[in-house]
Amino acid sequence: MNRILQLIALLGLATSSLVFAGSQAGSKARFAPGEITEFAKKVEKYAAAQGARAFIIGRIGRPKKDLPKGIKFTHTAIAVYSAITLKDGGTVNGYAIHNLYQEAGKPDVSSLVVDYPVDFFWGVNELTAGIIIPTPDLQQRIIAAISSGKNKAVHNPAYSVIASPYNNELQNCTEHTLDIINASIYQTTDVKQLKANAKAHFKGQRIRSNPLKLMLGSIFMDDVATRDHQGKIITTTFSTIGRYLQENDLVQHMAVFNSDGSSGELL
Repeated sequence: MNRILQLIALLGLATSSLVFAGSQAGSKARFAPGEITEFAKKVEKYAAAQGARAFIIGRIGRPKKDLPKGIKFTHTAIAVYSAITLKDGGTVNGYAIHNLYQEAGKPDVSSLVVDYPVDFFWGVNELTAGIIIPTPDLQQRIIAAISSGKNKAVHNPAYSVIASPYNNELQNCTEHTLDIINASIYQTTDVKQLKANAKAHFKGQRIRSNPLKLMLGSIFMDDVATRDHQGKIITTTFSTIGRYLQENDLVQHMAVFNSDGSSGELL
């Protein structure tokens, strides 16, 4: 019995430190619907005021104390200014958010889902948004890539929260975002080429975790896998995407946007 209790305790430790980049849709709201709606509108207005037709958006889905060093946002997607069709058949202009989400009941499998800012922020732990607005030329390339289905061409439904950005064996939301960005930059959906370019030019985030926790996580959690890594565990994060674009002069604006309307530096 003691050994079973110890195993359960170890599993709890593994879970608390490894579930940091989950990409679930439809989580239970932690804030009042009005607060979420108001915040979502503020984010839209802020991005629009910066001239964003397309931007990378991040949210915080877990308490900051539970996030490993270097991880600030737990889900990443791309927002595109679009004509949105309403239930009554009318249209309004706003941001449609292109996500990679884990499938309900199948956490190791992902699907591509379009939702909107209120949906995106519905289950957040904190009303804070990460915003990376690429240069106008890259924005147009990203819009063209999504409208032509390149986001689907670079999607791999085999999901892991700690997927490596340097191969296509597994993928998470942030790596998928990076793949869309690189497909836009290099004008190709050749995954082999995209991964070679990522290896040459993109510096991911090393995840420092106890090997036992990683082993337990990979055994007991369907969405934790390390088989796509060789040696150190390195993954894509919202911040590493920001640094990558900044270092290559492909950023127009970056910020952390808060619920009170204030903004601060992302990196």
